[in-house]
Amino acid sequence: MDEVITSNFIHDIIDEDLKNGVNSRVQTRFPPEPNGYLHIGHAKAIYIDFKTAEKYGGICNLRFDDTNPVKEDVEYVDAIMEDIKWLGFKWANVYYASDYFDFLFECAVKLIKQGDAYVCDLSADEIREYRGTLTEPGKNSPYRDRSVEENLDLFYRMAKGEFPDGSRVLRAKIDMASPNLNMRDPVMYRIAHVPHHQTGDKWCIYPMYDFAHPLSDAKEGVTYSLCSLEFENHRPLYNWFIEKIGFKEPPKQIEFARLNLNYSVMSKRKLLEMVNKKIVSGWDDPRMPTLCGLRRRGYPPEAIIDFIEKVGVSKAYSIVDIGLLESCVRDRLNSNAPRLMAVLDPIKLVIDNYPDDLVEELPVEYHPDHEEMGSRNVTFSKELYIERSDFMIEPVKKYYRLYPGNEVRLKSAYIVKCTSYETDENGNVTCVHCTYDPETRGGNAPDGRKVRGTIHWVNAKDAVDAEVRLYDRLFKVENPADDSDGLSLEDKLNPDSLIILKGCKIEKDILNAKVGQSFQFMRQGYFCIDKDSTEDNLIINRTVQLNSSWDKIAQ
Repeated sequence: MDEVITSNFIHDIIDEDLKNGVNSRVQTRFPPEPNGYLHIGHAKAIYIDFKTAEKYGGICNLRFDDTNPVKEDVEYVDAIMEDIKWLGFKWANVYYASDYFDFLFECAVKLIKQGDAYVCDLSADEIREYRGTLTEPGKNSPYRDRSVEENLDLFYRMAKGEFPDGSRVLRAKIDMASPNLNMRDPVMYRIAHVPHHQTGDKWCIYPMYDFAHPLSDAKEGVTYSLCSLEFENHRPLYNWFIEKIGFKEPPKQIEFARLNLNYSVMSKRKLLEMVNKKIVSGWDDPRMPTLCGLRRRGYPPEAIIDFIEKVGVSKAYSIVDIGLLESCVRDRLNSNAPRLMAVLDPIKLVIDNYPDDLVEELPVEYHPDHEEMGSRNVTFSKELYIERSDFMIEPVKKYYRLYPGNEVRLKSAYIVKCTSYETDENGNVTCVHCTYDPETRGGNAPDGRKVRGTIHWVNAKDAVDAEVRLYDRLFKVENPADDSDGLSLEDKLNPDSLIILKGCKIEKDILNAKVGQSFQFMRQGYFCIDKDSTEDNLIINRTVQLNSSWDKIAQ
Protein backbone atom coordinates (compact mmCIF):
# COMPACT_ATOMS: atom_id res chain seq x y z
CA MET A 1 0.00 0.00 0.00
CA ASP A 2 2.98 2.31 -0.46
CA GLU A 3 1.95 3.64 -3.85
CA VAL A 4 -0.46 6.54 -4.13
CA ILE A 5 -2.87 6.93 -6.97
CA THR A 6 -1.83 8.98 -9.92
CA SER A 7 -3.50 12.25 -10.73
CA ASN A 8 -7.11 12.24 -11.86
CA PHE A 9 -9.91 14.78 -12.25
CA ILE A 10 -10.64 14.69 -8.50
CA HIS A 11 -7.06 15.56 -7.71
CA ASP A 12 -7.10 18.26 -10.38
CA ILE A 13 -10.01 19.92 -8.54
CA ILE A 14 -8.27 19.59 -5.19
CA ASP A 15 -5.00 20.94 -6.61
CA GLU A 16 -6.84 23.99 -7.91
CA ASP A 17 -8.62 24.54 -4.58
CA LEU A 18 -5.37 24.32 -2.62
CA LYS A 19 -3.66 26.67 -5.05
CA ASN A 20 -6.45 29.23 -4.75
CA GLY A 21 -6.78 28.97 -0.99
CA VAL A 22 -10.28 27.45 -1.06
CA ASN A 23 -8.97 24.79 1.31
CA SER A 24 -5.73 24.43 3.19
CA ARG A 25 -6.12 20.74 4.01
CA VAL A 26 -7.74 17.54 2.71
CA GLN A 27 -10.09 15.41 4.74
CA THR A 28 -12.25 12.63 3.31
CA ARG A 29 -14.49 9.90 4.68
CA PHE A 30 -15.83 6.53 3.67
CA PRO A 31 -19.51 6.53 4.71
CA PRO A 32 -21.17 3.11 4.23
CA GLU A 33 -24.63 2.36 5.50
CA PRO A 34 -24.42 -0.78 7.68
CA ASN A 35 -27.27 -2.55 5.88
CA GLY A 36 -25.25 -5.15 3.97
CA TYR A 37 -21.80 -6.37 3.09
CA LEU A 38 -19.33 -4.40 1.00
CA HIS A 39 -18.73 -5.46 -2.60
CA ILE A 40 -15.97 -4.73 -5.07
CA GLY A 41 -17.73 -1.54 -6.15
CA HIS A 42 -17.27 -0.23 -2.62
CA ALA A 43 -13.59 -1.15 -2.87
CA LYS A 44 -13.21 1.53 -5.53
CA ALA A 45 -14.82 4.12 -3.26
CA ILE A 46 -12.63 3.01 -0.35
CA TYR A 47 -9.56 3.29 -2.54
CA ILE A 48 -10.45 6.79 -3.77
CA ASP A 49 -11.36 8.10 -0.30
CA PHE A 50 -8.31 6.75 1.51
CA LYS A 51 -5.75 7.25 -1.26
CA THR A 52 -6.85 10.84 -1.89
CA ALA A 53 -6.38 11.68 1.77
CA GLU A 54 -3.02 9.90 1.74
CA LYS A 55 -1.78 11.78 -1.32
CA TYR A 56 -2.38 15.15 0.30
CA GLY A 57 -1.22 14.21 3.79
CA GLY A 58 -4.78 14.40 5.10
CA ILE A 59 -7.00 11.99 6.99
CA CYS A 60 -9.84 9.70 6.03
CA ASN A 61 -12.45 8.73 8.58
CA LEU A 62 -14.81 5.79 8.57
CA ARG A 63 -18.39 6.86 9.22
CA PHE A 64 -21.37 4.57 9.35
CA ASP A 65 -24.41 6.38 7.96
CA ASP A 66 -26.75 4.52 10.28
CA THR A 67 -29.94 6.54 9.90
CA ASN A 68 -32.30 3.64 9.12
CA PRO A 69 -32.44 1.21 12.06
CA VAL A 70 -34.99 -1.00 10.29
CA LYS A 71 -32.34 -2.31 7.86
CA GLU A 72 -29.11 -1.90 9.85
CA ASP A 73 -27.23 -4.29 12.09
CA VAL A 74 -24.02 -4.53 14.12
CA GLU A 75 -23.13 -7.61 12.02
CA TYR A 76 -22.65 -5.33 9.02
CA VAL A 77 -20.61 -2.82 11.02
CA ASP A 78 -18.13 -5.51 12.04
CA ALA A 79 -17.96 -6.96 8.52
CA ILE A 80 -17.32 -3.56 6.92
CA MET A 81 -14.46 -2.84 9.31
CA GLU A 82 -12.92 -6.22 8.60
CA ASP A 83 -13.15 -5.68 4.82
CA ILE A 84 -11.49 -2.26 4.94
CA LYS A 85 -8.62 -3.61 7.03
CA TRP A 86 -8.29 -6.60 4.68
CA LEU A 87 -7.85 -4.21 1.74
CA GLY A 88 -4.97 -2.62 3.63
CA PHE A 89 -6.45 0.73 4.69
CA LYS A 90 -6.54 2.42 8.10
CA TRP A 91 -9.03 5.05 9.11
CA ALA A 92 -8.17 7.97 11.36
CA ASN A 93 -11.42 7.82 13.36
CA VAL A 94 -14.64 5.85 13.45
CA TYR A 95 -17.86 7.84 13.58
CA TYR A 96 -21.55 7.10 13.30
CA ALA A 97 -24.24 9.36 11.91
CA SER A 98 -26.11 8.39 15.07
CA ASP A 99 -23.37 10.20 17.03
CA TYR A 100 -24.85 13.39 15.55
CA PHE A 101 -28.55 12.73 16.20
CA ASP A 102 -28.71 15.50 18.82
CA PHE A 103 -26.86 17.88 16.50
CA LEU A 104 -29.09 16.96 13.55
CA PHE A 105 -32.19 17.51 15.67
CA GLU A 106 -30.92 21.00 16.55
CA CYS A 107 -30.28 21.68 12.85
CA ALA A 108 -33.84 20.64 12.04
CA VAL A 109 -35.17 22.99 14.71
CA LYS A 110 -33.06 25.80 13.26
CA LEU A 111 -34.48 25.19 9.79
CA ILE A 112 -38.03 25.26 11.18
CA LYS A 113 -37.34 28.53 12.97
CA GLN A 114 -35.89 29.98 9.72
CA GLY A 115 -39.05 28.97 7.85
CA ASP A 116 -37.08 26.40 5.83
CA ALA A 117 -38.83 23.26 7.12
CA TYR A 118 -42.35 22.15 8.01
CA VAL A 119 -44.24 19.19 9.40
CA CYS A 120 -46.33 17.45 6.74
CA ASP A 121 -49.23 15.07 7.38
CA LEU A 122 -49.39 13.64 3.86
CA SER A 123 -48.87 9.90 3.56
CA ALA A 124 -45.88 8.53 1.67
CA ASP A 125 -48.11 7.78 -1.34
CA GLU A 126 -49.58 11.27 -1.25
CA ILE A 127 -46.13 12.83 -1.07
CA ARG A 128 -45.15 10.89 -4.19
CA GLU A 129 -48.36 12.01 -5.91
CA TYR A 130 -47.79 15.66 -5.01
CA ARG A 131 -44.14 15.56 -6.11
CA GLY A 132 -44.96 15.60 -9.83
CA THR A 133 -42.81 14.16 -12.60
CA LEU A 134 -39.76 15.05 -14.63
CA THR A 135 -42.00 16.97 -17.02
CA GLU A 136 -44.63 18.27 -14.58
CA PRO A 137 -44.05 20.45 -11.50
CA GLY A 138 -45.16 19.26 -8.11
CA LYS A 139 -47.94 20.69 -5.94
CA ASN A 140 -47.49 22.32 -2.58
CA SER A 141 -48.51 20.27 0.41
CA PRO A 142 -51.63 21.64 2.15
CA TYR A 143 -49.51 21.71 5.33
CA ARG A 144 -46.68 23.72 3.77
CA ASP A 145 -47.77 27.05 5.25
CA ARG A 146 -48.04 26.00 8.86
CA SER A 147 -46.66 28.56 11.24
CA VAL A 148 -43.23 28.23 12.77
CA GLU A 149 -44.85 27.77 16.19
CA GLU A 150 -47.12 24.93 14.99
CA ASN A 151 -44.25 23.21 13.18
CA LEU A 152 -42.04 23.39 16.26
CA ASP A 153 -44.80 22.03 18.47
CA LEU A 154 -45.53 19.13 16.12
CA PHE A 155 -41.85 18.31 15.60
CA TYR A 156 -41.14 18.20 19.34
CA ARG A 157 -44.18 15.97 19.81
CA MET A 158 -42.96 13.71 16.98
CA ALA A 159 -39.70 13.34 18.90
CA LYS A 160 -41.58 12.52 22.12
CA GLY A 161 -43.35 9.63 20.42
CA GLU A 162 -46.89 11.05 20.40
CA PHE A 163 -47.62 10.03 16.80
CA PRO A 164 -47.64 6.64 15.06
CA ASP A 165 -45.24 5.57 12.32
CA GLY A 166 -45.96 7.18 8.97
CA SER A 167 -48.40 9.76 10.30
CA ARG A 168 -46.13 12.77 9.91
CA VAL A 169 -42.77 13.77 8.46
CA LEU A 170 -40.57 16.82 8.57
CA ARG A 171 -39.87 18.27 5.12
CA ALA A 172 -37.53 20.93 3.80
CA LYS A 173 -39.32 23.90 2.25
CA ILE A 174 -37.52 24.49 -1.04
CA ASP A 175 -39.32 24.51 -4.41
CA MET A 176 -42.04 22.13 -5.59
CA ALA A 177 -41.53 23.38 -9.14
CA SER A 178 -37.78 22.70 -9.23
CA PRO A 179 -36.62 20.76 -12.32
CA ASN A 180 -34.58 18.65 -9.86
CA LEU A 181 -37.00 16.30 -8.11
CA ASN A 182 -34.66 16.04 -5.14
CA MET A 183 -35.33 19.70 -4.39
CA ARG A 184 -39.12 19.33 -4.23
CA ASP A 185 -39.50 19.58 -0.47
CA PRO A 186 -37.60 16.40 0.45
CA VAL A 187 -38.35 14.55 3.67
CA MET A 188 -35.86 15.25 6.47
CA TYR A 189 -37.29 13.13 9.32
CA ARG A 190 -39.70 10.22 9.57
CA ILE A 191 -41.29 8.52 12.56
CA ALA A 192 -40.10 4.98 13.30
CA HIS A 193 -40.74 3.42 16.71
CA VAL A 194 -37.86 0.95 16.46
CA PRO A 195 -34.69 0.60 18.53
CA HIS A 196 -31.36 1.67 17.04
CA HIS A 197 -28.22 -0.47 17.27
CA GLN A 198 -26.30 2.52 18.69
CA THR A 199 -28.84 4.73 20.47
CA GLY A 200 -31.31 2.12 21.68
CA ASP A 201 -34.80 3.56 22.36
CA LYS A 202 -33.69 7.19 22.73
CA TRP A 203 -35.22 8.23 19.41
CA CYS A 204 -38.41 7.41 17.58
CA ILE A 205 -37.73 9.85 14.74
CA TYR A 206 -34.81 9.32 12.40
CA PRO A 207 -33.15 11.67 9.88
CA MET A 208 -33.17 10.84 6.18
CA TYR A 209 -29.90 10.20 4.42
CA ASP A 210 -30.00 13.35 2.26
CA PHE A 211 -30.36 15.47 5.39
CA ALA A 212 -27.97 13.65 7.70
CA HIS A 213 -25.17 13.03 5.23
CA PRO A 214 -24.11 16.60 4.29
CA LEU A 215 -24.45 17.87 7.85
CA SER A 216 -22.44 14.95 9.20
CA ASP A 217 -19.73 15.72 6.64
CA ALA A 218 -19.69 19.36 7.67
CA LYS A 219 -19.74 18.56 11.39
CA GLU A 220 -16.72 16.27 11.00
CA GLY A 221 -14.70 18.79 9.02
CA VAL A 222 -14.74 16.86 5.76
CA THR A 223 -13.36 18.99 2.94
CA TYR A 224 -14.19 16.68 0.03
CA SER A 225 -17.22 14.45 -0.05
CA LEU A 226 -16.32 11.91 -2.74
CA CYS A 227 -19.21 9.80 -3.94
CA SER A 228 -20.47 7.87 -6.93
CA LEU A 229 -22.19 9.46 -9.89
CA GLU A 230 -25.76 8.60 -8.87
CA PHE A 231 -25.49 11.30 -6.19
CA GLU A 232 -24.77 14.06 -8.73
CA ASN A 233 -28.43 15.13 -8.78
CA HIS A 234 -28.37 15.21 -4.98
CA ARG A 235 -25.54 17.74 -4.89
CA PRO A 236 -27.82 20.84 -4.97
CA LEU A 237 -29.69 19.47 -1.96
CA TYR A 238 -26.39 18.61 -0.24
CA ASN A 239 -25.26 22.21 -0.69
CA TRP A 240 -28.68 23.64 0.29
CA PHE A 241 -28.65 22.03 3.74
CA ILE A 242 -25.05 23.09 4.38
CA GLU A 243 -25.73 26.68 3.29
CA LYS A 244 -28.93 26.95 5.33
CA ILE A 245 -27.26 25.73 8.52
CA GLY A 246 -24.08 27.70 7.83
CA PHE A 247 -20.53 26.37 8.07
CA LYS A 248 -17.26 28.29 7.79
CA GLU A 249 -15.54 25.51 5.83
CA PRO A 250 -18.28 23.73 3.87
CA PRO A 251 -17.37 20.41 2.24
CA LYS A 252 -17.40 20.05 -1.53
CA GLN A 253 -19.11 17.06 -3.12
CA ILE A 254 -17.35 15.50 -6.13
CA GLU A 255 -18.82 12.55 -8.01
CA PHE A 256 -17.03 9.75 -9.85
CA ALA A 257 -18.25 6.84 -11.95
CA ARG A 258 -19.03 3.77 -9.91
CA LEU A 259 -17.47 0.42 -10.70
CA ASN A 260 -19.65 -1.85 -12.84
CA LEU A 261 -18.59 -5.40 -13.73
CA ASN A 262 -20.13 -7.56 -16.42
CA TYR A 263 -21.53 -10.95 -15.39
CA SER A 264 -22.06 -9.45 -11.92
CA VAL A 265 -24.72 -7.82 -9.77
CA MET A 266 -23.71 -4.82 -7.64
CA SER A 267 -27.05 -3.84 -6.18
CA LYS A 268 -27.28 -4.46 -2.41
CA ARG A 269 -30.97 -5.18 -2.90
CA LYS A 270 -30.30 -7.85 -5.51
CA LEU A 271 -27.42 -9.30 -3.51
CA LEU A 272 -29.70 -9.56 -0.48
CA GLU A 273 -32.34 -11.17 -2.68
CA MET A 274 -29.84 -13.83 -3.75
CA VAL A 275 -28.92 -14.52 -0.14
CA ASN A 276 -32.55 -14.67 1.04
CA LYS A 277 -33.60 -16.92 -1.85
CA LYS A 278 -30.57 -19.14 -1.17
CA ILE A 279 -29.37 -18.70 -4.74
CA VAL A 280 -26.01 -18.46 -3.00
CA SER A 281 -24.89 -19.93 0.32
CA GLY A 282 -24.53 -16.51 1.97
CA TRP A 283 -22.89 -13.11 1.71
CA ASP A 284 -19.48 -14.77 1.60
CA ASP A 285 -20.34 -17.26 -1.13
CA PRO A 286 -17.17 -17.29 -3.30
CA ARG A 287 -19.26 -16.47 -6.38
CA MET A 288 -20.50 -13.21 -4.85
CA PRO A 289 -18.84 -9.87 -5.68
CA THR A 290 -18.75 -9.07 -1.96
CA LEU A 291 -15.33 -8.49 -0.48
CA CYS A 292 -15.86 -11.31 2.02
CA GLY A 293 -16.86 -13.59 -0.89
CA LEU A 294 -13.79 -12.65 -2.91
CA ARG A 295 -11.61 -13.13 0.17
CA ARG A 296 -13.06 -16.60 0.75
CA ARG A 297 -12.48 -17.45 -2.91
CA GLY A 298 -8.80 -16.59 -2.50
CA TYR A 299 -8.58 -13.20 -4.20
CA PRO A 300 -5.56 -11.31 -2.81
CA PRO A 301 -6.44 -7.79 -1.66
CA GLU A 302 -3.46 -6.49 -3.64
CA ALA A 303 -5.04 -7.85 -6.83
CA ILE A 304 -8.22 -5.88 -6.15
CA ILE A 305 -6.14 -2.73 -5.68
CA ASP A 306 -4.26 -3.49 -8.92
CA PHE A 307 -7.59 -3.85 -10.68
CA ILE A 308 -8.99 -0.56 -9.38
CA GLU A 309 -5.81 1.25 -10.43
CA LYS A 310 -6.07 -0.17 -13.93
CA VAL A 311 -9.74 0.83 -14.20
CA GLY A 312 -8.87 4.38 -13.12
CA VAL A 313 -11.02 7.25 -11.86
CA SER A 314 -13.35 9.06 -14.23
CA LYS A 315 -16.86 10.48 -14.56
CA ALA A 316 -17.73 8.35 -17.58
CA TYR A 317 -20.11 5.44 -17.05
CA SER A 318 -18.68 2.14 -18.21
CA ILE A 319 -18.89 -1.59 -17.61
CA VAL A 320 -15.56 -3.24 -16.92
CA ASP A 321 -14.81 -6.74 -18.19
CA ILE A 322 -14.51 -9.13 -15.25
CA GLY A 323 -11.66 -10.75 -17.18
CA LEU A 324 -9.48 -7.78 -16.18
CA LEU A 325 -10.12 -8.53 -12.51
CA GLU A 326 -9.35 -12.21 -13.03
CA SER A 327 -6.15 -11.26 -14.84
CA CYS A 328 -5.03 -9.10 -11.89
CA VAL A 329 -5.74 -11.97 -9.51
CA ARG A 330 -3.83 -14.38 -11.73
CA ASP A 331 -0.83 -12.02 -11.98
CA ARG A 332 -0.60 -11.58 -8.21
CA LEU A 333 -0.93 -15.26 -7.41
CA ASN A 334 1.47 -16.25 -10.15
CA SER A 335 4.17 -14.21 -8.48
CA ASN A 336 3.75 -15.43 -4.91
CA ALA A 337 1.60 -18.55 -4.65
CA PRO A 338 3.56 -21.73 -3.85
CA ARG A 339 3.13 -24.65 -6.26
CA LEU A 340 1.71 -28.00 -5.23
CA MET A 341 0.59 -31.06 -7.15
CA ALA A 342 -3.07 -32.04 -7.12
CA VAL A 343 -5.04 -34.52 -9.20
CA LEU A 344 -8.66 -33.48 -9.49
CA ASP A 345 -9.99 -36.32 -11.65
CA PRO A 346 -7.72 -39.21 -10.67
CA ILE A 347 -6.89 -42.47 -12.37
CA LYS A 348 -4.24 -44.87 -11.15
CA LEU A 349 -0.83 -45.06 -12.77
CA VAL A 350 1.19 -48.18 -12.00
CA ILE A 351 4.91 -48.34 -12.80
CA ASP A 352 5.32 -52.04 -13.39
CA ASN A 353 9.14 -52.15 -13.24
CA TYR A 354 9.41 -49.99 -10.10
CA PRO A 355 10.31 -51.88 -6.89
CA ASP A 356 7.20 -52.81 -4.91
CA ASP A 357 8.46 -51.65 -1.51
CA LEU A 358 10.53 -48.62 -2.57
CA VAL A 359 9.45 -45.11 -1.54
CA GLU A 360 11.67 -42.25 -2.68
CA GLU A 361 11.68 -38.64 -1.59
CA LEU A 362 12.12 -36.20 -4.44
CA PRO A 363 12.84 -32.48 -3.95
CA VAL A 364 10.29 -30.21 -5.65
CA GLU A 365 10.54 -26.40 -5.57
CA TYR A 366 7.63 -24.32 -4.31
CA HIS A 367 8.11 -21.73 -7.04
CA PRO A 368 10.28 -21.98 -10.17
CA ASP A 369 11.12 -18.26 -10.09
CA HIS A 370 11.59 -17.77 -6.36
CA GLU A 371 14.33 -19.91 -4.85
CA GLU A 372 13.83 -18.14 -1.54
CA MET A 373 10.50 -19.93 -1.16
CA GLY A 374 12.40 -23.18 -0.81
CA SER A 375 11.28 -26.71 -1.65
CA ARG A 376 9.72 -29.78 -0.08
CA ASN A 377 10.26 -33.50 -0.43
CA VAL A 378 7.51 -35.30 -2.32
CA THR A 379 7.23 -39.08 -1.94
CA PHE A 380 7.30 -41.32 -5.01
CA SER A 381 6.38 -45.00 -5.29
CA LYS A 382 5.11 -47.69 -7.61
CA GLU A 383 1.49 -46.48 -7.63
CA LEU A 384 0.56 -42.89 -8.40
CA TYR A 385 -2.46 -40.84 -9.37
CA ILE A 386 -2.59 -38.82 -12.59
CA GLU A 387 -5.29 -36.73 -14.25
CA ARG A 388 -7.74 -38.63 -16.40
CA SER A 389 -7.20 -35.98 -19.09
CA ASP A 390 -3.49 -36.83 -19.15
CA PHE A 391 -4.17 -40.18 -20.85
CA MET A 392 -5.82 -40.96 -24.18
CA ILE A 393 -6.26 -44.35 -25.78
CA GLU A 394 -6.28 -42.75 -29.21
CA PRO A 395 -4.52 -39.37 -29.00
CA VAL A 396 -5.63 -36.37 -31.01
CA LYS A 397 -3.24 -34.14 -32.93
CA LYS A 398 -0.77 -32.17 -30.77
CA TYR A 399 -1.51 -34.33 -27.71
CA TYR A 400 1.81 -34.89 -25.96
CA ARG A 401 0.68 -36.62 -22.82
CA LEU A 402 0.33 -40.32 -22.09
CA TYR A 403 -0.96 -42.78 -24.65
CA PRO A 404 0.10 -46.33 -25.53
CA GLY A 405 3.72 -46.32 -26.57
CA ASN A 406 4.39 -42.68 -25.64
CA GLU A 407 6.81 -41.30 -23.08
CA VAL A 408 6.15 -38.41 -20.69
CA ARG A 409 8.06 -36.78 -17.92
CA LEU A 410 6.58 -37.03 -14.43
CA LYS A 411 7.21 -33.65 -12.83
CA SER A 412 10.54 -33.69 -10.89
CA ALA A 413 10.60 -37.52 -11.02
CA TYR A 414 11.20 -39.88 -13.94
CA ILE A 415 10.40 -40.43 -17.57
CA VAL A 416 7.77 -43.13 -17.98
CA LYS A 417 6.44 -44.98 -21.01
CA CYS A 418 2.87 -46.22 -21.34
CA THR A 419 2.68 -49.96 -21.95
CA SER A 420 -1.00 -50.78 -21.35
CA TYR A 421 -4.20 -49.69 -19.62
CA GLU A 422 -7.27 -51.12 -17.90
CA THR A 423 -10.93 -50.19 -18.33
CA ASP A 424 -14.16 -50.91 -16.51
CA GLU A 425 -17.28 -52.53 -17.96
CA ASN A 426 -18.26 -49.17 -19.48
CA GLY A 427 -14.97 -48.70 -21.25
CA ASN A 428 -13.72 -46.00 -18.85
CA VAL A 429 -10.00 -46.08 -18.17
CA THR A 430 -9.30 -47.05 -14.56
CA CYS A 431 -5.57 -47.70 -14.59
CA VAL A 432 -2.58 -46.92 -16.80
CA HIS A 433 0.50 -49.12 -16.78
CA CYS A 434 3.94 -47.76 -17.47
CA THR A 435 7.61 -48.55 -17.17
CA TYR A 436 10.14 -46.04 -15.92
CA ASP A 437 13.70 -45.26 -16.87
CA PRO A 438 15.71 -45.28 -13.61
CA GLU A 439 18.43 -43.18 -15.29
CA THR A 440 16.07 -40.22 -15.68
CA ARG A 441 15.60 -39.21 -12.03
CA GLY A 442 14.80 -35.52 -11.96
CA GLY A 443 13.25 -35.72 -15.43
CA ASN A 444 16.34 -35.50 -17.62
CA ALA A 445 17.33 -38.20 -20.12
CA PRO A 446 21.11 -38.89 -20.11
CA ASP A 447 20.93 -40.09 -23.69
CA GLY A 448 19.55 -36.76 -24.80
CA ARG A 449 16.22 -38.05 -26.10
CA LYS A 450 13.50 -35.44 -26.15
CA VAL A 451 10.26 -35.93 -24.23
CA ARG A 452 7.69 -33.25 -25.05
CA GLY A 453 5.08 -33.83 -22.35
CA THR A 454 5.37 -33.23 -18.61
CA ILE A 455 2.50 -34.16 -16.31
CA HIS A 456 1.91 -33.86 -12.58
CA TRP A 457 1.14 -36.72 -10.21
CA VAL A 458 0.47 -37.60 -6.59
CA ASN A 459 1.77 -40.61 -4.68
CA ALA A 460 -1.08 -43.03 -3.96
CA LYS A 461 0.51 -44.10 -0.64
CA ASP A 462 0.08 -40.75 1.11
CA ALA A 463 -2.27 -38.73 -1.11
CA VAL A 464 -4.70 -36.52 0.80
CA ASP A 465 -8.37 -36.78 -0.18
CA ALA A 466 -10.10 -33.45 -0.72
CA GLU A 467 -13.30 -31.88 -1.93
CA VAL A 468 -12.52 -29.28 -4.56
CA ARG A 469 -15.06 -26.61 -5.44
CA LEU A 470 -14.64 -25.23 -8.93
CA TYR A 471 -16.09 -21.72 -8.94
CA ASP A 472 -16.90 -19.76 -12.06
CA ARG A 473 -18.96 -16.69 -12.93
CA LEU A 474 -22.35 -16.74 -11.24
CA PHE A 475 -24.27 -15.45 -14.26
CA LYS A 476 -24.28 -16.48 -17.90
CA VAL A 477 -25.44 -13.08 -19.21
CA GLU A 478 -23.28 -9.96 -19.34
CA ASN A 479 -25.73 -7.67 -17.57
CA PRO A 480 -27.80 -9.73 -15.11
CA ALA A 481 -29.01 -6.55 -13.34
CA ASP A 482 -30.96 -5.52 -16.47
CA ASP A 483 -34.63 -6.20 -15.72
CA SER A 484 -35.88 -5.16 -19.15
CA ASP A 485 -35.50 -8.71 -20.50
CA GLY A 486 -38.25 -9.95 -18.18
CA LEU A 487 -36.02 -12.69 -16.78
CA SER A 488 -35.46 -13.39 -13.10
CA LEU A 489 -32.03 -13.65 -11.52
CA GLU A 490 -32.55 -17.41 -11.37
CA ASP A 491 -33.10 -17.50 -15.14
CA LYS A 492 -29.72 -15.84 -15.69
CA LEU A 493 -27.63 -18.12 -13.48
CA ASN A 494 -24.68 -19.99 -14.89
CA PRO A 495 -25.44 -23.68 -14.19
CA ASP A 496 -21.71 -24.38 -14.00
CA SER A 497 -20.87 -21.60 -11.54
CA LEU A 498 -20.11 -24.27 -8.93
CA ILE A 499 -18.92 -27.79 -9.67
CA ILE A 500 -18.01 -29.92 -6.66
CA LEU A 501 -15.40 -32.62 -7.15
CA LYS A 502 -15.11 -35.38 -4.57
CA GLY A 503 -12.18 -37.74 -4.08
CA CYS A 504 -9.51 -35.39 -5.42
CA LYS A 505 -5.93 -36.33 -4.54
CA ILE A 506 -3.52 -33.73 -3.17
CA GLU A 507 0.10 -34.14 -2.18
CA LYS A 508 0.49 -34.43 1.58
CA ASP A 509 2.15 -31.00 1.98
CA ILE A 510 -1.35 -29.52 1.78
CA LEU A 511 -1.88 -30.67 5.38
CA ASN A 512 0.44 -27.86 6.51
CA ALA A 513 -1.77 -25.20 4.95
CA LYS A 514 -4.01 -22.78 6.83
CA VAL A 515 -7.51 -21.62 6.00
CA GLY A 516 -7.36 -18.96 3.29
CA GLN A 517 -3.86 -19.89 2.14
CA SER A 518 -3.42 -19.82 -1.64
CA PHE A 519 -1.61 -22.24 -3.95
CA GLN A 520 -1.11 -22.92 -7.56
CA PHE A 521 -2.03 -26.50 -8.31
CA MET A 522 0.34 -27.25 -11.17
CA ARG A 523 -1.39 -27.10 -14.57
CA GLN A 524 -4.76 -26.59 -12.87
CA GLY A 525 -5.17 -23.08 -11.53
CA TYR A 526 -5.04 -21.17 -8.27
CA PHE A 527 -6.77 -22.52 -5.19
CA CYS A 528 -7.17 -21.79 -1.50
CA ILE A 529 -8.27 -23.63 1.64
CA ASP A 530 -11.95 -22.96 2.44
CA LYS A 531 -13.20 -22.02 5.89
CA ASP A 532 -15.47 -25.10 5.91
CA SER A 533 -12.43 -27.38 5.96
CA THR A 534 -11.98 -29.76 8.87
CA GLU A 535 -9.32 -32.32 9.77
CA ASP A 536 -11.54 -35.02 8.33
CA ASN A 537 -12.82 -33.10 5.32
CA LEU A 538 -10.41 -30.88 3.41
CA ILE A 539 -12.28 -28.37 1.22
CA ILE A 540 -10.48 -26.35 -1.42
CA ASN A 541 -11.81 -23.48 -3.54
CA ARG A 542 -10.66 -22.67 -7.03
CA THR A 543 -9.80 -19.01 -7.15
CA VAL A 544 -9.12 -18.61 -10.86
CA GLN A 545 -8.08 -20.85 -13.74
CA LEU A 546 -4.72 -20.86 -15.46
CA ASN A 547 -4.51 -19.80 -19.05
CA SER A 548 -4.31 -23.07 -20.93
CA SER A 549 -3.16 -23.48 -24.52
CA TRP A 550 -4.57 -27.01 -24.55
CA ASP A 551 -8.03 -25.77 -23.69
CA LYS A 552 -7.94 -23.56 -26.76
CA ILE A 553 -6.79 -26.47 -28.93
CA ALA A 554 -9.44 -28.78 -27.48
CA GLN A 555 -12.18 -26.30 -28.35
